[in-house]
Amino acid sequence: MSKVWLITGASRGIGAEVAKAALDAGDSVIATGRNVGAVAAAFSGWAKMLPVAVDVTMPEQVANGVKAGLEHFGRIDVLVNNAGYALFGAAEECSAGEFEMAFRTNVLGLAEVTRAVLPTFRAQRSGHVFNLSSTAGFQGFPGASAYCASKFAVEGYSESLAAELNPLGIHVTIVEPGYVRTGFLSSNSAAYAEKVIADYDPTAGAVRRSVQAMDGRQTSDPKKLAQAILVLADATEPPLRFTAGADALERLEHSLILKRRDLDRWRELSLSLAHD
Repeated sequence: MSKVWLITGASRGIGAEVAKAALDAGDSVIATGRNVGAVAAAFSGWAKMLPVAVDVTMPEQVANGVKAGLEHFGRIDVLVNNAGYALFGAAEECSAGEFEMAFRTNVLGLAEVTRAVLPTFRAQRSGHVFNLSSTAGFQGFPGASAYCASKFAVEGYSESLAAELNPLGIHVTIVEPGYVRTGFLSSNSAAYAEKVIADYDPTAGAVRRSVQAMDGRQTSDPKKLAQAILVLADATEPPLRFTAGADALERLEHSLILKRRDLDRWRELSLSLAHD
């Protein structure tokens, strides 16, 4: 049976590749983005595709976009929460406004879209939510505190969501890509804290330079990631987490080693907290 996908941030990058892969597979796609013209241009000539203007930070647009998709296709089977961006800068460098906007998009916007789609999934007693996280969702990096905080929040939200939805026949999968060769790190996509503090140059500054140098040289292929997401969407028992790419696997394994080290080192102190 063919599926109907709703994909946020679908005009380019991972979102666009997932949309194209779904369309190639014969599925239908509600492709959303802030600039509906850019979305329509990205899928010019494709049948079974509905471009919809949705800024995930605008609840009314989210509600209208989901309504338009349902009126057009009659159902939604897969939600891909892909819209988001990276904010780079040391914690002290990021202003309250910059930090808040990152959360409004990466966390609150994701939750807004999910809330809008869940009544349909519950009524169907089926559906699959894919929430795009990152290696930054399980490991902190200097110079990316706001981005990491937002993706850690996505992970916690998604774990809880999965526990709530699983009894209703609805799946949740957190996708944790490493570096994927899209425009995500380009100057018109990634954001940088306006304030720069010299003391953080060896840490946050080094990460800023590394990220800029990585643009266009990322190791993972977005088309292959899109195909992997289609495989997961067809799985009878999809995973809660999909760690995507060799670099992501390496980072996760290293993170688990560090967590185990601290757990073992301080185990006795932790156990000593019980009431006598």
